[in-house]
Amino acid sequence: MNAEALLEKLPEVRGRLTPMAPMANVTWLRVGGPAEILFMPADADDLAAFLAATPEDVPVTPIGVGSNVIIRDGGVEGVVIRLGRGFNEITTEGLDIRAGAAALDSKVAQTAAQAGIAGLEFLRGVPGAMGGAVRMNAGAYGRYIADIFVEADAITRDGRRVTLTPPEMGFAYRDSAPRDLIYTEVRLRGGGADAPEAIAARMEELMDKRAAAQPVKDRTAGSTFRNPAGYSSTGAADDPMELKAWALIDKAGCRGLTRGGAIMSEKHSNFLTNAGGATAADLEGLGEEVRRRVQAHSGVMLEWEIQRIGKPSSDTPVDEAAES
Repeated sequence: MNAEALLEKLPEVRGRLTPMAPMANVTWLRVGGPAEILFMPADADDLAAFLAATPEDVPVTPIGVGSNVIIRDGGVEGVVIRLGRGFNEITTEGLDIRAGAAALDSKVAQTAAQAGIAGLEFLRGVPGAMGGAVRMNAGAYGRYIADIFVEADAITRDGRRVTLTPPEMGFAYRDSAPRDLIYTEVRLRGGGADAPEAIAARMEELMDKRAAAQPVKDRTAGSTFRNPAGYSSTGAADDPMELKAWALIDKAGCRGLTRGGAIMSEKHSNFLTNAGGATAADLEGLGEEVRRRVQAHSGVMLEWEIQRIGKPSSDTPVDEAAES
């Protein structure tokens, strides 16, 4: 990495460009090497101008709030873009809610509840921010972003602004069609009006249910693997038990499996956890071991839901064919 040479190729910005920024400080798993350059734009205009003026041969990687990502120990070449202030405003009008891409999913749910907008309660327990939620069609308890999505504003790699409607998103299970976009704002629509107190009560029920089943106090990045084929874009399965990743992991004997400071949670076996002192190599290596054991036991090759970004260290067993 030559961060100083890269800085000379980049345009001036109103936001902040930080060379060799330690990414372990800004991701939920607290692992990984540095970003060659970390860019935190001031607003959408700053981001669009930066992308338009940045040479095409410079890699650009958006990471959101780092809730669903493993940054590898070798770090990330090029520019990592992380949205913060300037992208977290939330407003409501009628049953609609507009949220910047950096607005936390939980905050969007709480704002909707305060405005008496029902139907977004499931977002209360979804980790991360709205940009990532739209990109991966995030969901919980039978509800998905696709169910409430109206439109999203985004910026292309060459700095063009685009607005995407539901057909253009191509939502699927834990996925959407567009690539090489950075989302800046999302418009959602609730399913109806209700008393704020009633909505808040339903959210608390969901949070209690989540806390009882998932390691919410541990250092995780959410679900590690996608549920296998058989799930529709709304998440419905032909055989919910057999097609759940955690059940396949359990049957392969991987609940509680460890590598270095990484462990597949005893509480929920589809949660990869930094139990203390884990490296990115520990986490990704453990995940790959789980994938191998599940395939050997059931014939199913699990797909990563956590994104893995950057250069692996020499001791990271990476399945390049399975890269997301």
